[in-house]
Amino acid sequence: MSGADAVVHPVPGFRLGTVSAGIRKPGRPDLVVMALPETGRAAAVFTRNRFRAAPVRIAERHLAATAPRYLLINTGYANAGTGERGEADALACCRGVAEQAGCAVEAVVPFSTGVIGEPLPVERITAGIPGAFEALEENGWQAAAVGIQTTDTREKIASYQVTLAGGTCTVTGIAKGAGMIRPDMATMLAFLATDAEISDAALADCLRRATERSFNRVTVDGDTSTNDACLLAATGQGPRVPDEGGDFERFQAAVEAVCIDLARAIAADGEGATRLVDVAVEGAQDAAEAERVAFTVAESPLVKTALAAADPNWGRILAAVGRAGIDDLDVDAVVLSIGDQVVAQRGAVAPDYDEAAAAAYLAGSEVRLGVDLGRGGAAATVWTCDLTAEYVRINAEYRT
Repeated sequence: MSGADAVVHPVPGFRLGTVSAGIRKPGRPDLVVMALPETGRAAAVFTRNRFRAAPVRIAERHLAATAPRYLLINTGYANAGTGERGEADALACCRGVAEQAGCAVEAVVPFSTGVIGEPLPVERITAGIPGAFEALEENGWQAAAVGIQTTDTREKIASYQVTLAGGTCTVTGIAKGAGMIRPDMATMLAFLATDAEISDAALADCLRRATERSFNRVTVDGDTSTNDACLLAATGQGPRVPDEGGDFERFQAAVEAVCIDLARAIAADGEGATRLVDVAVEGAQDAAEAERVAFTVAESPLVKTALAAADPNWGRILAAVGRAGIDDLDVDAVVLSIGDQVVAQRGAVAPDYDEAAAAAYLAGSEVRLGVDLGRGGAAATVWTCDLTAEYVRINAEYRT
């Protein structure tokens, strides 16, 4: 595999086109079309929020009806909380792509992100579709990563290659997300593509496993969006991936690597964030217990504000662990660490704890909080960020 910081590998057969359609703010890229070949197939996961946006409902229906040929993504308006009109508007945008491409409406899968409760500017979106088609190219990943953003401050892109029995297989992906992030399935929007030839069942299984180990372990503010979606497309123009065995596991590892890179990038780019935080829990009785503790720490406003100040206020971490719902927790067995330094054990500060060194460590751009529960062999890591006054400003002014 090649690292995500290296070259972005185009995926044979997968094309992307990005334009500025003036959907909400003139002059910014805001409309993306992605094209799959006739050999393509896709798997997707969507938000579990009960107020599911119109494009989510349409996307699920279209994916169930036929293999997708085009993905249509707009920013600026989420098309959520828009009632019956929302579905009509989403379908009108799909028809605009279908007419341009000469394909069935059901072969177009819509995605939207932005402000909730306001109707889509359908005419602006459909007017931008021809330009997006003209821009379609296999090297369009970078532009698309910008075109799907809302409050993101940087593009999120990852690309890996893996050697299989039939040759080199590519997995490349982009994501957007900075706020309203506690996906419980994927992220606000993520799109991955591979040239693998793979069955529908194996593709869906691969995506499910990858999201559980990546996007389902990232949180910025504990809020789940109405529009969360993650799609993995396979063009079928590369090496075959079997339903099981070594090549499947190697392919799975590549997809997970892309998803983890994107999930960490989302946490690092949390609205107003100044540092990426890994909350690593071990010594749990099972994975669910480890995740519950990790999310309780990661979503604690008191822990997150202390991190914003690089303040090693370990009592806040201890308190979060204590309210994570483990009724029979032996507090004397819990060990807390900041980076490599043990800060608390047996319910009190560690004898050799150096607060100045802990504060200096927390001033970095990436930090790790460790929790050993001393109860078993299960572990889990959750990625989050600090909570700053800038987060409040961004969200207070989001619609202005």
